[in-house]
Amino acid sequence: MSDVDFYAHVATRCDVLGAGIGAHPDSWEAALGAQFVDVPGDGLLRRDYGLVEINFSPDQRGQMSCFGFGIKIQRLLYGESPSAVPSPLSRAHGDLTPRVQFEELRAAVLALGHTVQLDDMTRDMHRYRVSESDAHIHVIVDPDPYGSGDPDPAGHQVGDVWSIEVW
Repeated sequence: MSDVDFYAHVATRCDVLGAGIGAHPDSWEAALGAQFVDVPGDGLLRRDYGLVEINFSPDQRGQMSCFGFGIKIQRLLYGESPSAVPSPLSRAHGDLTPRVQFEELRAAVLALGHTVQLDDMTRDMHRYRVSESDAHIHVIVDPDPYGSGDPDPAGHQVGDVWSIEVW
């Protein structure tokens, strides 16, 4: 499975290696491994795997369960850490490229029988919703949103996917 296929799977199936909304922290750990940073606060828990960031809150039984997660593709571009991609993901999907063009991801999502609709626009980012999954894809429309006039030519470009969010 290519990286685009992986991202399309997340956007349409709303899971990462079988873990998704409602899964407990131990299920995410079983899927992605033990290399993460937990950031607790106000009764919530944010678990950061680099590429994957998961949010947990107490469920009806008081156990922490996932209420949302994101695939933070933008973190791969500058190689913030060699462990930005959890090992189980690398083993399952190979090298994940640091830039993914939205049109390529949209084509993969369409091939899986879903549609992609523009949901929100800001000056620097567009948000698209994937039908029947309610995943959102954030796409860069202005790589120099603060007008510095000096965007990084090796950095993000118009049409790059910034992230995929599932809530």
